[in-house]
Amino acid sequence: MSGIENDWLTVYNEEFKKPYYKELFDFVGKEYASGQVFPPADEIFSAFNLTPLSKVKVVIIGQDPYHNVGQAHGLSFSVKPGIDIPPSLVNIYKELNSDLGCKIPNNGYLVKWAEQGVLMLNTVLTVRAHQAFSHRGHGWENFTDAAIKGLNEQNRPIVFILWGKPAGEKKKMLNNPNHLILEAPHPSPLSAHRGFFGSKPFSKTNEFLIANGLEPIDWQIEDI
Repeated sequence: MSGIENDWLTVYNEEFKKPYYKELFDFVGKEYASGQVFPPADEIFSAFNLTPLSKVKVVIIGQDPYHNVGQAHGLSFSVKPGIDIPPSLVNIYKELNSDLGCKIPNNGYLVKWAEQGVLMLNTVLTVRAHQAFSHRGHGWENFTDAAIKGLNEQNRPIVFILWGKPAGEKKKMLNNPNHLILEAPHPSPLSAHRGFFGSKPFSKTNEFLIANGLEPIDWQIEDI
């Protein structure tokens, strides 16, 4: 696994020494060696390396990486250029259009968000090809919980966007009054009509950032 190379190490230096991480490291190494696993090994920690701890303004929590060829590249909900936009991201774009009037782009590449301080974090960071949740329960949850706990301890305003039940379960770790928590159903076609549409997470996030003297996020993803 290619490593974390920035101030996230203040959270993870101790985490790397824990027994669960050795077991996780060994498990993931064997999975990559024996079959097809996503994202590519050098992109597992892209969310952390694109969005340093000190730069995080917003956290969007996903579940596990997309499991079809060429999709996942280490950011929740994002896909590489040239890949069809997955259904959940289609619905995210619909809500973004309704909420802020952003044009729906021709791609699902969300690096622009990450570079502005939106941590695009999955709760599990790897997956076996074509087998959703296949790496669940092997230690990634402990690893990503450490990130959420580390962010909770930051005494600056951060918005946590929790879509769906797995993300919502992280709320119990968030008790810092400096932060804003936005909850809604998952944007999946199975649940988006239960309250994701109309939840206005993007405008609410920017209103909170502006009220706290921070630059809002430019949510518009450009066409490629």
